[in-house]
Amino acid sequence: MSQSLAKETTATIIGRFGANEKDTGNTNVQVALLTERIKELSAHCKQFKKDKTASHGIIKAVGRRRRLLTYLQRSNLEGYRSLIKELGLRK
Repeated sequence: MSQSLAKETTATIIGRFGANEKDTGNTNVQVALLTERIKELSAHCKQFKKDKTASHGIIKAVGRRRRLLTYLQRSNLEGYRSLIKELGLRK
């Protein structure tokens, strides 16, 4: 299990959600990257049930994503709605 996402995965997510390939600070990009990371960590934790460090990583990533989504909801409601629909998040 790698520490971070693959470069190809990161590049495709940034290209899909950002204004350009260098737009990594965009809230939409950050939420999408965190969502992908959470998916990878969840799959890892299903396989390795005793890996408490990965479980802690999931909790931290979910909290960070929740804070970013709260900010996005306050600042850009339509962008928030379209993002959670596109990512398939329940909220």
